[in-house]
Amino acid sequence: MPQPLFTTTADTLVAVDFTPRTRHREPGPYRRLFARPGTRAFTAGNLLARLPMGMFSVSAVVMIVAARDSYALAGAVTATGLAATALVAPWTARLVDRYGQARVAVPATLLAALGSLALVLCVHRGAPDWTLFAAYAATATTPNTGGMSRARWAHLLKGDDKALHTANSFEQAADELCFMLGPVLAVVLCGWLFPGAGTLVGVALLVTGILVFAAQRSTEPPVSGSLRRTKAPLRAPGIPALLAVCLAMGAVFGSMEVVTLAFADVRGHPSAAGVVLALQAAGSCAAGLLYGAWKPTGPAERRYPWCVAAMTALMTLPLLAASLTGSLLVLAAALLIAGMATAPTMVTGMTLVQEHTPEGRLNEGMTLAVTGLLGGIAGGSALGGWTAEHVSATAGFGVPVAAAAVALVITLGRAVGR
Repeated sequence: MPQPLFTTTADTLVAVDFTPRTRHREPGPYRRLFARPGTRAFTAGNLLARLPMGMFSVSAVVMIVAARDSYALAGAVTATGLAATALVAPWTARLVDRYGQARVAVPATLLAALGSLALVLCVHRGAPDWTLFAAYAATATTPNTGGMSRARWAHLLKGDDKALHTANSFEQAADELCFMLGPVLAVVLCGWLFPGAGTLVGVALLVTGILVFAAQRSTEPPVSGSLRRTKAPLRAPGIPALLAVCLAMGAVFGSMEVVTLAFADVRGHPSAAGVVLALQAAGSCAAGLLYGAWKPTGPAERRYPWCVAAMTALMTLPLLAASLTGSLLVLAAALLIAGMATAPTMVTGMTLVQEHTPEGRLNEGMTLAVTGLLGGIAGGSALGGWTAEHVSATAGFGVPVAAAAVALVITLGRAVGR
C-alpha cells in the first residue's frame, strides 16, 4: 500500500496521501450483477445460444434463393417456421416450467437442430418444396433462451427490484445486440463460404450454448410443485392486455424493417439497409444498458405508459425524415434516435409480464410475450410491405407510427382500467 509522503514547510508538517482515490468506489450495477456466483457462466452460454436467433431466417432465405432462385418460396418457408414457433413455443415453455430448464431445453434444442440440418440437406439435395416447409417447421421446438435467462435472474434476484431491473435491461440489450449481429454474421458466412454455412454455424452455436447454459444447475430455478394448481398465464389478470401491447409493438418492429428495406431499395442503396437497421438496434442496445444503470423510481405500472408514449413520439422521426428529406443518411440518424425508446419500453413491459405471471410459470409467461411480438412482426411485415408496394415506401413509415399509437391506446386503457 502506498505510504504518505511527509513534507515540511516553515511552520507545518503536511502529509500527502498518494493512495488511489478509487479504492473505495462502489462497483457499478452490472459489476454487482455478475459478481453473483454462476451468473457469468449461464449468461455466456445463453448469449451463444441466442445469437443464432438472428441468423436462422436470413440464412434460410439466402440458402433457398441460391438453390431455387425464388424469394417467394424462401419467404413462405420462413413464414411457416415463424407460425409454427408461435404455436409450439408456449407449450415448450410450459414443459420447461413443469420439468425444469435442463431436462426440456436440451432435447428440444437437439430436435430443432435436426430440423435445421434437414433443411440444409433438403436444399442441397434438391428435395421437393414441401420438405423445406416440414424441415423448417421442426425448428419450432427451439426454447426461448431469453425467457429462460430472465427466469433465472428473477429466481436469483427475488426481492431485489433494482437488481432485477438492471438484469432485465441487460437482457434486452443482449437481445438487440444478437439481432443486430446475427443477420450480419449470417450474410458474411453465406457469402464468403457457401449458402448453407450460416445455418450450420447457427446450429453449432445454438447447441453449444444450450449445453453450457443447461450445465449451470446451481442457478436454475426450481420446478414448482403447484404448477397444475396455478392459473395459466394467458388467464392471469393483466396478461392479455400486455400481450396485446406486445402484438402492437411487434408490428412496429416488423413494419419498420420491411419499409426501411423498401426505402433503401428505391433510393438505389439496398445494401445499406442492413447498416441503417443496425443503427436502430444499436440505439436500443445503448439505451437499454443506460436504463439498467439508472435506478428508476416508482412502480413499473406507472412508468410503462410514459415509455410507450415516448416510443410512439420517437417513431414519427423516421416518417418525418423520409417524407421531408428523402435522405437515407437522415433516416439512419432518425432510426438511431427512435431506437433509444425501444429498450426501456421492452424492459418495463417484460417486468410487468414477470409481475403478473403466476408463480412457477414464468417461462411460459415470458414466451407468450415473445410469441406476441413474433405475431406482430409477421403482421407488421405484411402490412408494411403492402403499403410500400401499393402506396410508397415513404408512406410505409406511417405503419410503425400507427402500430405504436395502438400500443399506446391499449396501455392507457390498462392504466384507466386499474
